[in-house]
Amino acid sequence: MRSGPQVLVFPSYRDNPFLNLLQLAPRADGFRVQAAHTYDDLVSQAAALETGDVVHLHWTTPILQQAKTAGDASRRLDQMDALIRQLCTRGVRLVWTVHNRLPHELAFRDLEIRLMQLVADSADTIHIMAPHTPDALADIVQLNPQRIRVIPHPSYEGVYDSALTRDDARDAFELAKRDRAVLFLGQIRPYKGVDALVSAASAASDARGDDLVLMLGGAVKEITRDEFSASLPSSLRTIAHLEFVPDADIARWFRSADVAVFPYRAILNSGSVHLAATFHVPVILPGDPRLRAQFGDERWVRFFDTERPAESIAELLAEDELFSDVDGADFERFLAPISPWDISRDYAALLRELTADSPAALSA
Repeated sequence: MRSGPQVLVFPSYRDNPFLNLLQLAPRADGFRVQAAHTYDDLVSQAAALETGDVVHLHWTTPILQQAKTAGDASRRLDQMDALIRQLCTRGVRLVWTVHNRLPHELAFRDLEIRLMQLVADSADTIHIMAPHTPDALADIVQLNPQRIRVIPHPSYEGVYDSALTRDDARDAFELAKRDRAVLFLGQIRPYKGVDALVSAASAASDARGDDLVLMLGGAVKEITRDEFSASLPSSLRTIAHLEFVPDADIARWFRSADVAVFPYRAILNSGSVHLAATFHVPVILPGDPRLRAQFGDERWVRFFDTERPAESIAELLAEDELFSDVDGADFERFLAPISPWDISRDYAALLRELTADSPAALSA
């Protein structure tokens, strides 16, 4: 394998499928992908980068929001300003992938906005996955349109077990054929609106005559597991695995589901939508105008009213013919342009452009 420029990825999570998929083609092309796990790793490893190397910043949360005090966060911001200036002087490229409007854990909001603007102003490329991203951030951060590159979120084709049948998956959960299985999979946190989904599922179950089953898979954050369990109505049929769902079991949950609901109060990008589509599971999303513009033409997507989430989701879940006209071809049309390898090749092409003048540059 050829040896090319270094790409320092921060924060790098070994078990994050998005990062692993994105890096497939660059690694195959000879880019030397390095992982910085913590803020201190980023600072120390960036010092070794040379002209034409790349820092790829993903989530900004570990930089300031994991500081112990406001004073510590302010010092980190100054340190990042100096670090970015040094990298620019040395000819190191900076890529920023915008994952969220703001971090979900937000202790130092004003400092975070200053950091995001610093990164936006300094980045050679701002990678966005949804066209509405600049508009969604416009009231907090200005993104230079000349530096923006749109590379969509990939599907998860080939990542998870595809041999498991729907019948076997549902049998494992003791679901009857007539049951409507409503899935939420992911961390259970306040901003994700799972409380509204629980209320909606309970109301829809009453309306439908007890054929609805709510499936909840994911660790509970910011409240205790016991507190959350106590909030589940005893009359609602619930399958709850309130801890991390391992990758080996993801397929069983999605193959079992009739619909996945993402009742988020705040959302910019959601890999969960692409994961559901990969398993051909229809989804219900917030009726945000930007999401409607992005997914409104997809027959496997319905939207709830964000002004009355619990009631609106309940109305959708109670529909007898919900998604009855959706078939596999609807999902395949969406998935065809966003296979992991195609998206990773687009990312590799971006890296080649940025590092074309590097002493270790790779030819196409």
